[in-house]
Formats: sequence, structure tokens, C-alpha cells
Amino acid sequence: MNEVDAVVLAGAKNTGRLRKMDNSSYEASIEIAGRPMLYYVLDALAAVPEIKRIVVTAPFGAFEGDWQGKVTFLPAADTMLENIRRGIAALNSKGKILIVTSDIPLISPAAVSDFIQRCKEREADIYYPIVCRDVNDRHFPGVKRTYVRLREGVFTGGNMALVSPNVIERCSDIIERAIAMRKNPLQLSRLLGFKFIVKFLFNQLSLQEIEARVQDVLHCRGVGVISPYPQVGIDVDKPSDLELVRQVLESGAQSYSGSELMAGKDMHFH
Repeated sequence: MNEVDAVVLAGAKNTGRLRKMDNSSYEASIEIAGRPMLYYVLDALAAVPEIKRIVVTAPFGAFEGDWQGKVTFLPAADTMLENIRRGIAALNSKGKILIVTSDIPLISPAAVSDFIQRCKEREADIYYPIVCRDVNDRHFPGVKRTYVRLREGVFTGGNMALVSPNVIERCSDIIERAIAMRKNPLQLSRLLGFKFIVKFLFNQLSLQEIEARVQDVLHCRGVGVISPYPQVGIDVDKPSDLELVRQVLESGAQSYSGSELMAGKDMHFH
């Protein structure tokens, strides 16, 4: 897995809570420090040595640029799953593909590269990054995320995944349900069965148990990858998130190398 291709999902309409902060038609177009939010994600991905090609599913004509020849835009479909399918089909890659959302403007090349490198440590069909709450709280005090308490600690999910392309079609039904439930850990646990609901409610689930059950349900191997980079889990889906990333990026406190965060410097923004 020396090189991977990437699909960036940038077709979501700006009809939710962010609309009162920015009246752009699409979430990826929301302005941060004078640029569309999507462009920060593409800047980071284009600078990752392991990423060869990037396909962006976005509204036709809404964005432009090719980021050193790496980026191609495709018209967005109506659903997240269909956009994933469309991007994978366009790439026609035999290797694994990185799926990334367009609402993580704090992401850095170092964070993405670190995730890809960690994925090499285990053989799987789906790799999903998780970030420890302590890491988020240390670097971004007060930031609100959806957390799950496991035996290994308290984690929030990241906003990317490394997948084998054939898994998407093979597991499309359950993936679609998981996408719809992605902000509700209790509902997600229902996909794994009653036993897992009980264990979830009593904070007894382990990462290993989840991985084993995912393999039983999906008939493919999924693994959780603990990332030391908080940017992986900081997405923009509510006004307080947008305020945070605007403060960080407009102040210049976040470098694309991610060096401040990995050096242990805290970002105190409220």
C-alpha cells in the first residue's frame, strides 16, 4: 500500500445549522479565511506523498483548480453512498481508496499520511480512524464531539476511511444505514445486535469486540486505527465548529504540517 487514491465528498447542500453562519449553497463552499472550506482539505490531500489521484464529487462548476494535477471534479449525486460509488468508479483503482469528507478544514498532510501508514500495520478491508477524547481536549479545549466509551478509552470517530473498493458494493445496504446513523452511537450499536446494545450502555464494549462483530455482519475485516491527530475528528457540522476553525485558520495557528499539534501546543479558542 505505497500509494492510494482518494475520493472527497463535497456535494452536501448547506440547509442545516450552518446556514445561519454562511449562506453558501453548499457546505463545501462555506468561506473560511477567504477560501471555500473544501480547498483546505484539497491542499492537505494534494501534499500527501502517498496519495496519487483525488476525485472530488461536487456541484457542477462550483469549484476549480487541479492541485498539481492530482484533482479531478465529478458532478455530485444525491446521496453520500452514491457519491462514494461514483468516485470509486471514476478512479477504477485496484488498490485501497481513501474516502474523505470535505468538512475537515483543519486536516493536515501529516495527519493523513500518519493514518495511511498506521493502516499498513494490519490487513483489513476497511480502516477507520478514531481519536481519544484526551487528545481533543488537550489541543482544542471545549470542542464538542460525539464520543463513545470503550474499554480502551473514550473516542470520537474520524472523518475519513480507507477501504477496498469491492466492499462498497458488497455491503452497500448496511453501509447506507451506518451513514444515516453515524452521529448516533447507540443506533450504530443496534446494527451489531442486542448483546452489543447492552454492552454499549454499560460501557463494556472493546475495540476488538467491535472489529470481530463487524467481520461477522459485513463479511469483511474492519479495524479501528487510533490517530494521535485531533484534526482527523474535527468536522464542521454546527455553528460552534465553524467558529472554531475560522478562529484557528484566520489566526494562522494551524499549519499544514500539523507541527504545532504534534509538538503539544494547545489551541485555546472559545
